[in-house]
Amino acid sequence: MSHGKLIIISAPSGCGKSTIIGEIIKNPELRLEFSISATTREPRRGEVDGVNYYFLSTEEFEDAIRNDELVEYEEVYSGRYYGTLKSEIARIQAEGKNVILDIDVKGGVNVKQKYGNDALSIFIQPPSIDTLRHRLLSRGTDSIEAINQRVGKAAFELTFADRFDCRVVNDVLREAVDEVERIISDFIKRD
Repeated sequence: MSHGKLIIISAPSGCGKSTIIGEIIKNPELRLEFSISATTREPRRGEVDGVNYYFLSTEEFEDAIRNDELVEYEEVYSGRYYGTLKSEIARIQAEGKNVILDIDVKGGVNVKQKYGNDALSIFIQPPSIDTLRHRLLSRGTDSIEAINQRVGKAAFELTFADRFDCRVVNDVLREAVDEVERIISDFIKRD
């Protein structure tokens, strides 16, 4: 059985990354399995350990960092970590499946550097910052301050786009999904 490949998908918040991943993972030809991230945050209502996240204590996460058990991680603020366990990638690859990593932009750049040509990195971007602001406003889930903060962060994250193998503009969702599927299909066919 062939070893699965690593596909990194990153995007600023609100660019449709989770929606795109939810669609492409349904394509059986791509043999994709979502890599479950580890975090120190508390589970939200309905979230299950080992399904939505691996929920770790701050001590457990810091032990994993010291023991080099993570592919990437970020401390979003003091004691609040998110990261990808090496064991999770190994588990999926051992099943001959291709690993989908849904990680932030900096994490995506770092993982690509670590894995080189063994990983494909895709950056999902909005048609424009104005479109992104409009999408976040229409969600109705965040305050104006939070939206301004997200848009500011997105503008910064867009400066990393050229460090990814491919960029996909999510203007029309179906077209973006098709493009991401085509890019992944081409990558997994290469040896």
